[in-house]
Order: sequence, then C-alpha cells, then structure tokens
Amino acid sequence: MDKLKKVLSGQEEGGDPEGPGALERANQAVTLGWGRRVKGFLVCFILGAFMSLLATFMLWIPGFGLAVFVVFYTVGNISILASVMFLVGPWRQLRTMCARERALATFLVLVCLVLTLCSAYWWTNFTLALIFCLLQVLAFIWYGLSYLPFAREGVLKFCSICCS
Repeated sequence: MDKLKKVLSGQEEGGDPEGPGALERANQAVTLGWGRRVKGFLVCFILGAFMSLLATFMLWIPGFGLAVFVVFYTVGNISILASVMFLVGPWRQLRTMCARERALATFLVLVCLVLTLCSAYWWTNFTLALIFCLLQVLAFIWYGLSYLPFAREGVLKFCSICCS
C-alpha cells in the first residue's frame, strides 16, 4: 500500500520526495527536440500540400471525383494547419488560433472546412463545393496573414486602392 501511495504522490521509490514525479518524467519522455519538431513540421506540411495538390487531379475523375477531391483537399488543409503544432506545440497553437486578432479568421477557416465537406456529401452540389474550396483558400490566406505584422492592413489598403 505504501508503494502505491508513493507512486500516486509522485515520489520515487527510495528517492528524494523533491525529485521529478511520474508526470514530469512522462512529460520529459514525450517532449520532442527541436530537430524532431522541424522534421514533424516538414512531413506534415509536405503531406498536406501533396494531398491538396493530388485533390486537384482527383477532381476530374468522372463519377466520384468531387467526393474524393473534397476529402483530400480538406484533409490536406487540416494537415497543413496541424503542421505548425509541431513547431510551437498544440496548446500554444490553439491559444494563438483563438487570440483576439485571429479568432475570426480561425472561425472562417473551420466553417469553410465543414461547409466544403457538407456541400460534397450532404448537398452533393458540385458548384457549391468548389465555391467553398475557394473560400477555404481565401480563409487560409487571411488566417496566415494574421501572423504577419500589418499584412492584413496592407492587403485591405491594396484592395481599396484597386477597387476605387
């Protein structure tokens, strides 16, 4: 029973009670080094880009091309979005995604991902699926610009100059 209490309290058997507990040792065991983080980022990013590119070719398959396109394209975009988690960590990525300056962009990206899937599988509307894919691209660009200082303001200024 004493051994169970020591394990649950985080004390090592015969060790210093101030030493690292089981949770700290587990955290250290699963923490990735910088090299593995970069490799994970590159693999996830390249896989996502490849799936998005492959989706474009799948679009022209007669019969079921739209369904395959939407799945490959959406999974590719999710993979690209998740690749950043290797660099900064999942919790920090989620916090930055929900930060005030990019919460709307994150919401738009997620809504466009869901609507793209819905338009292909529930509504089976080819035109609507392509429109949502285009909106997905624009939402991802807007989301990516939120990480660059003054980039969104510059794009808005450029668009206002071009439209006037």
